[in-house]
Amino acid sequence: MKVWGYCRVSTERQNLRRQERNIRARFAEALMVREIYSGTNLARPEFEKLLKQIRPGDMIVFDSVSRMSRNAAEGFALYEDLYKRGVELVFLKEPHINTATYRKELERQISFDVEIGDAATDELMKGILDSLNRYILSLAKKQIELAFEQSEKEVRDLRQRTREGIETARRAGKQIGGHKPGVKVVHKKEAPVKELIKKHSQDFAGNLKDAEVMALINGTGKLHVARMTYYKYKRELKEAV
Repeated sequence: MKVWGYCRVSTERQNLRRQERNIRARFAEALMVREIYSGTNLARPEFEKLLKQIRPGDMIVFDSVSRMSRNAAEGFALYEDLYKRGVELVFLKEPHINTATYRKELERQISFDVEIGDAATDELMKGILDSLNRYILSLAKKQIELAFEQSEKEVRDLRQRTREGIETARRAGKQIGGHKPGVKVVHKKEAPVKELIKKHSQDFAGNLKDAEVMALINGTGKLHVARMTYYKYKRELKEAV
């Protein structure tokens, strides 16, 4: 059995180290597969190679469900296909949909092996238990679908909030991505700004470009970061990894 760790980012500027560190903390022996993948470029050559290499009993570890797929329908179809092929799937941030958890739900299904002797009664009981088993299985499947749908929704919502933040900043006369010439900005809230960078920047845990992150920060009305300060904070955060 081989354990594979799959790390994916959206641009060459993003940092894969956080995902890899999280995976190796649980699976030190994992063979890492690294991918740069964008929503505008649907090709995932490294992942496609992995799908051809894996064998029944192998395991693929993802930092989160969003690393496997951002599209709910595609993600669930891929999950089912790999499950049927006997591949173990582990999602560090969503362990409730690991294939091991899913398999336990299947094993918990009620079995009916005792025959009463009356053909009509036996057939009725079998039908009832089959229906109950299908219901239990459908609940497990729904949890998996919801995880992928939630991941897809979070990306959409974040981009919408960013657009709204940019528009709010513009309407307030704020400079997007920097500050007006001659205006000295003294930023005293370094920690919260760095937290937003870590959470939303493509170089860390998020999906936003630098201009979008700056717009998000400057559009809050409570924080402000100049362009040079922003890149200074990013550099410090990378050095701290």
